[in-house]
Amino acid sequence: MNADLLIQNGRITTPSGTYTASIAVKNGRIAAITTDSAGITARETIDAAGLNVLPGIVDSEAHPGCYNPFRKDLASESRAAAAAGVTTWGVHQPSTRLGAEPFVEFVQKEDVGPFLPVMPNCVKIIGEVSATDVFITPMVETDQQIAEIPQLASEFGITSYKLYCQSMKPELDKYWAGRKAGLGAGFDDGVIFGVMTEVAKLGGSAITQIHAENWQIARLFEKKLIAEGRTDFAAWTDRSPDFCETHHVRSFGYLAKITGSPLFVQHASVRTTHEEILRLRGEGVRVYGNTGPSWLYLEPNQEAWRINVPIRYPVEREAVWKALANDRGVDSVSSDHVISWPPNQKEAMFNDNIWKLRTGFTSRVEMLLPVMLSYGVNAGRISLERAVQVLCENPARIYGLYPKKGIIQVGADADFCFVDLNRKVTVGKDQVVSGSGWSIIEGHTFTGWPVRTILRGRTISHWKTGDAGPTVVSGDTHGRYLPRVAGATFHPLT
Repeated sequence: MNADLLIQNGRITTPSGTYTASIAVKNGRIAAITTDSAGITARETIDAAGLNVLPGIVDSEAHPGCYNPFRKDLASESRAAAAAGVTTWGVHQPSTRLGAEPFVEFVQKEDVGPFLPVMPNCVKIIGEVSATDVFITPMVETDQQIAEIPQLASEFGITSYKLYCQSMKPELDKYWAGRKAGLGAGFDDGVIFGVMTEVAKLGGSAITQIHAENWQIARLFEKKLIAEGRTDFAAWTDRSPDFCETHHVRSFGYLAKITGSPLFVQHASVRTTHEEILRLRGEGVRVYGNTGPSWLYLEPNQEAWRINVPIRYPVEREAVWKALANDRGVDSVSSDHVISWPPNQKEAMFNDNIWKLRTGFTSRVEMLLPVMLSYGVNAGRISLERAVQVLCENPARIYGLYPKKGIIQVGADADFCFVDLNRKVTVGKDQVVSGSGWSIIEGHTFTGWPVRTILRGRTISHWKTGDAGPTVVSGDTHGRYLPRVAGATFHPLT
């Protein structure tokens, strides 16, 4: 065989096991996996000795373009994703943040229009600036957008739709930070029911996603905490107790049941939510739970800023790890990456009064694999095989990208992430690729690190031995928009 790329001596890791073999790549796809590569010649050969070769990470939730123009954010943040082992990025945005021009900094209700007019420019921008492949999950707010779902599916291959339930607010005044994130309409249960009804009609791997967090209850806790004089960072956790999350899962899980829509629960951060997911499965609902590095690693203190849903206390963090390891209500891990509005330097954003601190923190995609490898695999909480399942294969199956993405097998895209389980890194600014230039995990030490990322046979990020930080080798933009097929065969989780 004449190949474009030959990867030798790597420990290939899949959900079913780890073995040593060589991988031949031709025309951007895996052409052969063999223990005898003597008959293969290649234009490029990479020796992966001492490294584990994983499928490229499928990060199903990220928000480039929230607070800055989509083109600018995607250009810088997709490179941060590439440096972190991600080859496929699932971008969640409202219609105002998918390349709509001119960029509106502070969205009003009248700015929230349909998705169909902005999607062509969105696809164009992805092809022009992205370092990774991208699929889109619209954040639906209006009846008009519900009516677009069949056409979005047929013309743009969009089969996942997000409901940011925290924005179901009785009053959306001009001070609400969500207006800076592109959300402006607010919505009601009718929108949720309508989205689920249309998603169910699409069939296959089409899915409704929810950010479960009842702000209408949380606002009462917030008012009480402020009256008590609480300004500490843990007050943000206390303002949104576990039942605020689980209540939405129970309520909207019931709507998923009666509409027949599969359901994906973003950042299932508490034990009661995991239990609710298992109960819904027992009632026949196809439902999945998700988590991210923020809820697997951080604690509610001054290192962990405001984020929705909030960082939980250690007892809940350990519950997430157990659910993740044992397949008990948590099926995938994604970064929930975002970069704040300018000025987004740490010093400009920080305030030791939690109510005056900006919501969100940057560089979450760059903490995704280090947390999973260091505090998951190397800490004995999960196996590397399970990590591959929840980072790569499961999200590819859930979102209709499998078997093109998320797996190392002949015919799949030649997307790989090489990891060094023994590499110890103390994070400093040299390790941060995000356009913000800083990370919440600066000063933290991790054992286990991504050292090379390959997209369709091309290296897009490589840590050379002795380098202070990752080098995105290619200055080209190899990312593509990934349409999916409505009604295509759904590949259940194994």
